[in-house]
Amino acid sequence: MGQLFAVEVIGRGIFQDTLAKNITRGIVLAAHNEGKLGISFGRYGDSPERNGIPAKKFAIVASDDQTLQLGMAHYQPSQVDLSIVLDDTLTKGMEAWAWDGVHAINEAVKRGGTMIVVSLQDEEALLKFIHRRKEPYKLGIVKGLASFSGLWVYKDDHTDVRILGAITKALPELFGWKSVEKYIKEKVKGGELKAESARKAYERFSSVEIPAGKGNAEPLPKFDLLKWEDMRLGTSVTGQPQGGPIEDPVTHTLGGHKPIRNDKFMKYTTRSQRPVINFQTCTKCTLCWLNCPDGSFDVMPDGTYDADLNGCCGCGICEAICPVENCITMVSESKFDSNDSEWLRFKKSKDEYLTWLDATIKNAEKERTHGFRYRGQYQKDAPAALELAQKS
Repeated sequence: MGQLFAVEVIGRGIFQDTLAKNITRGIVLAAHNEGKLGISFGRYGDSPERNGIPAKKFAIVASDDQTLQLGMAHYQPSQVDLSIVLDDTLTKGMEAWAWDGVHAINEAVKRGGTMIVVSLQDEEALLKFIHRRKEPYKLGIVKGLASFSGLWVYKDDHTDVRILGAITKALPELFGWKSVEKYIKEKVKGGELKAESARKAYERFSSVEIPAGKGNAEPLPKFDLLKWEDMRLGTSVTGQPQGGPIEDPVTHTLGGHKPIRNDKFMKYTTRSQRPVINFQTCTKCTLCWLNCPDGSFDVMPDGTYDADLNGCCGCGICEAICPVENCITMVSESKFDSNDSEWLRFKKSKDEYLTWLDATIKNAEKERTHGFRYRGQYQKDAPAALELAQKS
């Protein structure tokens, strides 16, 4: 059997679908320039192309046809030589299927393999979120903002070719720089400029060895799936309890309502942004509660509304619908390490919470977005993104 290489590209459904497709296609065509064979494809799942849902695309490359056929015989690669993460908020883990639980972002990387993350953060900052493994691996960063592409238009900010340039340094056995340069100049629009971007990424890229046991120690939620012989006879659906009132941590009175949600569906892996709420200015108008597509808001004892951050997908509708300026603000998910209740934090110390809220909003990455705000505006954003890439 000849050489077989597997690469996964992890992005957010719809918003990064075109970007991921361009990268896996580029991997296969660059490998063709060295006489290798390959195929790129996406993973079928529980509607992985929904807005923001973590989704994967793959490139399988082999030195000969028989080896390629063996690699293609699997539904998807269970282990990969290289994993590309297009949005650093995904480093907390990903859940592609509601019934499959949350999985570590580096789960499929082979022992000694490499994970490349598009991020403005450094390795130590990312390792606060990336779950530890029993095997060592390498971690590298391609400096840049998360590039949301593929909803209405493609954001042509060179992220795809910069990733290809980094791959030649991370996994030179797959293909060399000359093969990438030839692919870009012959097959990609604006090839000369993009080849220069790829070359700089190739020259600047480096990775660090992550030893076994280093990273986020928080255990991931796991669920035991029933086998067919364990299922009950007949067709039945277990009813969901209604939930009930909430206790105020200061007065200890009961009030409001918190529904019981499906504890096996962790929608927070969907979001790149989360809402932060100024409960002091909330007018209790109910619009966030009524319009949240996932029913993520709870009615609190004082009549305000708090987002259940385990069920929030980060779509930003609450911010858009709120009539009070800066009452609900979407900020980058990359700075948060828990899904604890904001309202409980506010009740325990209002002044401290409001100080934190003000600082969080001011320091938020204004360039990061959940993807819904842009409709045909990427063209004017591209120069700024390219300038950042050149400096990084």
